[in-house]
Amino acid sequence: MTLPRYAAIDCGTHSTRLMIGDGRDTHDRLMRITRLGAGVDASGRLAPDAIERVLVCLREYRAVMDLHDIAGIRLTATSAARDAANRLQLLGPAAEIIGAEPELLTGEEEGRLSFLGATSELEAVDAPYLVVDIGGGSTEFSYGTTGCEGVVSIDVGCVRMTEQFLHSDPPRADELANCLQVVALYLDDVLAELPQAPNATTLVGLAGTVANVAMVEQGLTTYDRDRVHHFMLTRAAVEDVFRTLATEALVDRIHNPGLERERADVIVGGLCVLVSIMRKFDFGECLTSEADILDGLVLSQTRSA
Repeated sequence: MTLPRYAAIDCGTHSTRLMIGDGRDTHDRLMRITRLGAGVDASGRLAPDAIERVLVCLREYRAVMDLHDIAGIRLTATSAARDAANRLQLLGPAAEIIGAEPELLTGEEEGRLSFLGATSELEAVDAPYLVVDIGGGSTEFSYGTTGCEGVVSIDVGCVRMTEQFLHSDPPRADELANCLQVVALYLDDVLAELPQAPNATTLVGLAGTVANVAMVEQGLTTYDRDRVHHFMLTRAAVEDVFRTLATEALVDRIHNPGLERERADVIVGGLCVLVSIMRKFDFGECLTSEADILDGLVLSQTRSA
């Protein structure tokens, strides 16, 4: 029996992504760097060219979905849209293109969906989990065993940290120190609200920063999901990649095998978040997961059908 297929689209701060799946198999998974959140932290508004980049991407995704018999769609927007006063300039046209009403997720909703997607393939023996989704504008921490028991969302991410602190090329030592210090202060808030976080058996890392570190560590010249998904990053490896990328100018950084060219300018900001988490919570390893909020959005539809 053919299972019904569901679509999930996530309009994030740095990228816009599509997944089509049936809860067991993934039939399409696409990602485009659209930089929706460029400048939002300073202006409080989505830039017209950023909105247009996302809408162009959504038209492409609509054409892909038309090749499938789709039983349902969830279209979501996260940190950048949450922070923008003019978000309706994106959400209105997006609804017309996709044919579904966009959902402006809260940080807690985002974290719960990420937990659902990331842990769906994991073994119970490795629980409890701390799932960390490092986005462009926010980072979600989700803790639980058989289900999500608590979520904290903080306003740190690869784009936000880069725009606020890392202005030199390469970043100066004081810029890096300030960035790390601010992230550490936010992590104090995480510990206050989610004190069980450091007690997790497994730290699970999601999104582009973690995946790119896994690719750089392995020296992958092209993306290979089988080699990235569930690759175990040691803290020593993360620190080593951080030292390498943070001390290189962008013109040199882009040549590291495994580093996406379009992510090279914000990867150091993302690494400031990742290394801070592993240091603060004293995790020796981080399990890279390519199953994330998109998988959670698809699974949420299959379970409510």
